[in-house]
Amino acid sequence: MELGLNETQQMLKNSAREFLVTECPDTYVRAMENDESGYATEIWDKIADQGWIGLMFPETYGGFGLSFLDLTILLEEMGRVMFPGPFFSTVIGGGLTLLIAGNEQQKQNFIPKLCEGQLIISLAVNESNSYWNQESIKTVSKKSGDKYIINGSKSFVDNAHISDYIIIAAKTNDSNNDISLFIAPSKSKGIKQTLHKTIGSDKKSEISITNLELDEDSLIGELNQGWTYIKKIQEFGAVGKCAEMSGGSQEVLDMTVEYAKQRIQFGRPIGSFQAIQHHCANMAIDVEGIKYLTHQASWKISEGLDSKREIAIAKAWSSDAYQRICALGQVCHGAIGYTKEHNMQMYTRRAKSAELAYGDSQYHLQNIENIIGF
Repeated sequence: MELGLNETQQMLKNSAREFLVTECPDTYVRAMENDESGYATEIWDKIADQGWIGLMFPETYGGFGLSFLDLTILLEEMGRVMFPGPFFSTVIGGGLTLLIAGNEQQKQNFIPKLCEGQLIISLAVNESNSYWNQESIKTVSKKSGDKYIINGSKSFVDNAHISDYIIIAAKTNDSNNDISLFIAPSKSKGIKQTLHKTIGSDKKSEISITNLELDEDSLIGELNQGWTYIKKIQEFGAVGKCAEMSGGSQEVLDMTVEYAKQRIQFGRPIGSFQAIQHHCANMAIDVEGIKYLTHQASWKISEGLDSKREIAIAKAWSSDAYQRICALGQVCHGAIGYTKEHNMQMYTRRAKSAELAYGDSQYHLQNIENIIGF
């Protein structure tokens, strides 16, 4: 594995950082926390013009054909500034699901528009228990003539309130808990949404589905094979969240070190005290751990290698390490880090949200146990 970035990746990283520093200051992040939509359309149009939405989609569908590793480099920079909006949910939850499972007609219909920033797509898998297994899905789809009739509910659906389409996971075979995926317009009769108030101030919705009637061409992939596709998307999503946590953790470390150098107490900078230095050193160790494990997992995915072990390790480690980094950052900042006026609390809240996304540390630790033979 090559640990450094190639020329294209370095250019992507540099240009992304320059763009995000200008277009996504903390004032914008704070404004979007209180904005019901959670994003500004002019910023969304700008990132579409940058080509970011289509970064890893094939050129055939209007993308640039880059790798998942390239996408994680971009997500790391987004995590560094807490970039709000539907980028992650649309590209990974929506776009990659269509790319992996969709037929050619569905890919041609949706992905080019998605790459141009014309579509926002959400993936609705989790239900009330928010656990990633087949048995937890109780939403049911029944065939009636040439229609599918879907009933059930979904929880914590990212950006569903602003999406154009929702991809719904539903049970289509009671005896085997088989799952299938369906794509539906978000404003369809039979879909009702309620926006949650979350710790991360991200936009997640509760969806109630009542007698939602869909045509046969709404089925994505093969009937009863949806869980295979969902597991693949979960892998992409888990590593993508690790990338966001990597960028965020680096920013927390940087702001903590800078604060420790400037904050005077007892007539000297608090960074001159050994306890603060040890805290920052422990944070730095965890930051490097997240970076390395994320890079390793995303590289293996991009190379088409078996990466289940690396993905589980990366998400389990990153979920806990980011919590530790933020906790020590709060300790070093003291009371000021808990105030609404300071950015420290924003990263701490997002760390908790990222921990739970696409499986928490306990879920991925169980995966590791299974992989190593327990």
